[in-house]
Amino acid sequence: MPHAPSTVRVAVHALRALRRTRGFTTAAVLTLALGIGLAAAVSAVADALLLRALPVREQDRVAVLWAERRDGAFAHFPFTLEDARLFVRDARSMRGVAFAAYEGARPAAILDDGGVTRLRRAHVSGDFFTVLGARPLIGRALGPSDDVVGAAPVVVLSHAAWQRHFGGDPRAVGRTLRLHADGVAHTVVGVMPPGLDYPRGTEFWAPLVPGKAVPGTDSVFAHVDVVARLAPGATIDAARGEVTAWYAQHEGPAWLSELRGVATPLPRLVLGDARPAMLAFAAAALLLLLVTCINVANLLLVRGLSRARELAVRAALGARRGRIVGELLVEHALLAAAGGALGAAVAFVATRAFVALAPAGLPRLEEVRPGAGALLGAAAVTGVTMLLAGVAPAVLASRVDVQGALRSGARHGAGRGARRLRETLVAGQVALALLVLAAAALIGRSLLNLERAELAFDGERLLVAELALRQDAYDTPAKQRAMLTQLLPAVRALPGVRAASPVVAVPYAGSGGWDGRLEIEGQSERDAAASPLLNMEVVAPEYFATLGLPVTRGRAFTDADGEGAPPVVMLSERAAMVYWGDADPIGKRLQMGPPQARRTFTVVGIVPETRYRDLREARPSVYFPLAQSFFPFAPSTLVVRAAGAPAQVAPALRRALAETAPGVALASATPFETLREAPLAQPRLNALLLAAFAGAAVLLAAVGLFATMATTVRQRTRELGVRMALGATARDVAWLVVRRGLVVASIGTVGGLAGALAANRALAALLFDVAPTDPATLAAVAIGLLVVAALASLLPARSGARVEPVTALRTE
Repeated sequence: MPHAPSTVRVAVHALRALRRTRGFTTAAVLTLALGIGLAAAVSAVADALLLRALPVREQDRVAVLWAERRDGAFAHFPFTLEDARLFVRDARSMRGVAFAAYEGARPAAILDDGGVTRLRRAHVSGDFFTVLGARPLIGRALGPSDDVVGAAPVVVLSHAAWQRHFGGDPRAVGRTLRLHADGVAHTVVGVMPPGLDYPRGTEFWAPLVPGKAVPGTDSVFAHVDVVARLAPGATIDAARGEVTAWYAQHEGPAWLSELRGVATPLPRLVLGDARPAMLAFAAAALLLLLVTCINVANLLLVRGLSRARELAVRAALGARRGRIVGELLVEHALLAAAGGALGAAVAFVATRAFVALAPAGLPRLEEVRPGAGALLGAAAVTGVTMLLAGVAPAVLASRVDVQGALRSGARHGAGRGARRLRETLVAGQVALALLVLAAAALIGRSLLNLERAELAFDGERLLVAELALRQDAYDTPAKQRAMLTQLLPAVRALPGVRAASPVVAVPYAGSGGWDGRLEIEGQSERDAAASPLLNMEVVAPEYFATLGLPVTRGRAFTDADGEGAPPVVMLSERAAMVYWGDADPIGKRLQMGPPQARRTFTVVGIVPETRYRDLREARPSVYFPLAQSFFPFAPSTLVVRAAGAPAQVAPALRRALAETAPGVALASATPFETLREAPLAQPRLNALLLAAFAGAAVLLAAVGLFATMATTVRQRTRELGVRMALGATARDVAWLVVRRGLVVASIGTVGGLAGALAANRALAALLFDVAPTDPATLAAVAIGLLVVAALASLLPARSGARVEPVTALRTE
């Protein structure tokens, strides 16, 4: 009995076999590398953004609580600090409780070498990090003794801010951050570990009570969310129910009793909008990996069946089936190893590309890096792919009819069963490719719709400037408004400036804007409680000219609408419809404020809804004139219409501030188009990555179809020759092959469409102005995939059409 070949001899034989079929070998390795590399890259990203735990003890036991209107008019209603303390005093579902300021991470101006820079600050209570169970990387966390009026001013840095602004220097602990607002130096006492990104975007945490204390008093005014660690056995629903029950018994306006509780797990708040996108990427990667496995299995099956005569000769010479299968598996293992090695390189490049293209606000982005995780993922996927793509083709290829193979030669393997198996695999590839392609097309259409969304104003040549005010110079809203009144003429007189106006917040600032409620004059308390919360702005008369926002009815504000004049207000069209439907709103009256200080406003003008605050939604808005403002704040942001490039106005604006408004610094000056990129960044990344997955899936499906059709032509050479001998033209033969390819692709397309109709509903959160089952998009995707299938079948068809009948008939 012949002895078993050594491992070296088997490997050498496998390498020679791979070299003889280097076309299939190259296609299989590249297919493996592409599928494994992209899947491993997504695995690395998903691990950092979704799977890796936060640096928080038992993160799923931490929830953040607030309230919401039942009608959805106000989705995030915070506690006052006083109410929050009363609520947690009797709460039973919570073991530890802390508070975080409702506005989240807001920009704070920091004095830096004579200039001003911005860091995003979050005010939190002294037991915040204790409740989270988060330990500092260096130094210490905030404590209760830091969170009292009169405590020494201290801050804790985020890991990202420590790396970016202090170069990761451990000696940053003990250094100071001097705030422009009050000139007070805050000592850095600690640095938190990477991944702790709550509130979202925080660069440093400061104590809540000192930061929110009313100057000159011991009182504190703050709106907060409750950060709670659930008690043993307590659930999120129990905490939510306690908030609802507390507001139901709350003394105050009747509408407060209609609020209901919201309880959100901390990991969901940290991940935010990244979670649905990452789940979509993970699903696309899984589908691509399935396409890869099917494609490799199909290629190896075709390769194995094309070697039927060789295997038959070896079997006739005494080779056992186990030996043949073993050698084929070694060949496939070498293919998988080569594909895995190249796939690791693809994973490295893809991960780096993801980090480079990711939007700046993506949480935990600094933790996404190509490393051991991606390589181990590539190795694991390689092993699975080897089993899926190697065992079955090896067994099928080894089960040859020796006598039949020796007699039929090249025609062996052209049996109907083998052909149907290959075509079934290709149809499956097409179906999976269509699933990914449909998702990518919907995300792409959504991005186009968002980029083309009607703003209702002209964002070109618009500069948004944030001002940093010293508290000692501008400690009252009246002083702030007086400064703006004096500053605006100086800004408008600058060369290159056409118009300027204050605004409440920068565009797309999220919770940084202002929501408020107006009521119709004489309206009952219950009806007034049902009035929605609207976006509110405090503006100068030039605001509408500055933005290029047309007044559709009535008039805009004028200089006559000053202090002492009858209070007036302007509404957006939808805001007017909220109060009076289709009736003419001009001259109608609205009220605002507590009964003892209620003001009545006359509506003087109507403007369209804008997408200034939220790009996805045109918000109903209310506009008040700056000179008549009675609110306990004044705007600290300017919008400036430039004659040329907006950025060129910034130096002159900085000089005007120094000359006209001492104690006011230019914290930032950003063109509107740059700010508009922020809400577009995540949708663009979604579209780009899904397009890459879709392109790879379609390419692999086309390769699979091409290989199947090429094999079919080669194995049906005699049949095609007979057809041409009997009068069939080259065009008839070519159409025969293309038609078969289209039939296979059509079957896969129908299956893919059925799957897309069901699966695309999961994309609803990522879409804008397009339905998950949009028929036009799905039809375009299906037609495009069939066109690719026709092109993939065309080359084999042309090869079949060039068959010489006499040569084909002599083949056997």
